[in-house]
Amino acid sequence: MRTGIAAMAVLAGLAVAAPASADEKRYNHATGRWEKVTTAQQQRMRYQMKSLPAQFQRQEVRISTREKPGTIIVDTNRKHLYFVEGNGLATRYGVGVGREGFGWSGNMSIGRKAEWPGWTPPAEMIVRERKAGRILPAYMEGGPENPLGARAMYLYRGGRDSIYRIHGTNQPWTIGLNMSSGCIRMMNEDVTHLYERADRGTKVIVIGPDGKGRDAIYADAGPVRKDLLSVLFGG
Repeated sequence: MRTGIAAMAVLAGLAVAAPASADEKRYNHATGRWEKVTTAQQQRMRYQMKSLPAQFQRQEVRISTREKPGTIIVDTNRKHLYFVEGNGLATRYGVGVGREGFGWSGNMSIGRKAEWPGWTPPAEMIVRERKAGRILPAYMEGGPENPLGARAMYLYRGGRDSIYRIHGTNQPWTIGLNMSSGCIRMMNEDVTHLYERADRGTKVIVIGPDGKGRDAIYADAGPVRKDLLSVLFGG
């Protein structure tokens, strides 16, 4: 019995020490090439993920909803984004949302996707920020300093760009807060995870800051509890 417990402890240690994925890349506009993100950069992103409050860390939860698998539900009141998996399950992510006066609700769809996207601030944002003493660029190339982060999914309504996005962030401490101008921001590691699963045309339901209509859309029954063997070997 002790041998079995010791073996599981070793496996658990290996799981924690496992290297980050080597598949992540970012576009270097100086060289015009895609380059691998270094192990140190990946480890920093993983550390930022672990430093999030538990309720905003990515996890599998039980959900009650009539929405089809593949649907995205964003609850801006609770600062959660759900990717509906089916069979009563969903992947839940923590998000940062619009600050006071920039909240909204409604149904959208993903009309476009981009990796390490460039950023063109809307004209009204440039004017608003200038009045506050902050000068925004007319355009910023994609990269680690770009406020759209590692990935962006552009939300469309009626076939037109709504100017709202689900995107990464270079300010991971803002997850769980009302900080944006209406876009839904995620940890770079989370938005990359979602990006690989959400195709163009994906339905996106956004619940407003007052939480109105939530009960008719979904109910979150909490994280799925897994035993040690499931954590170590999957399932």
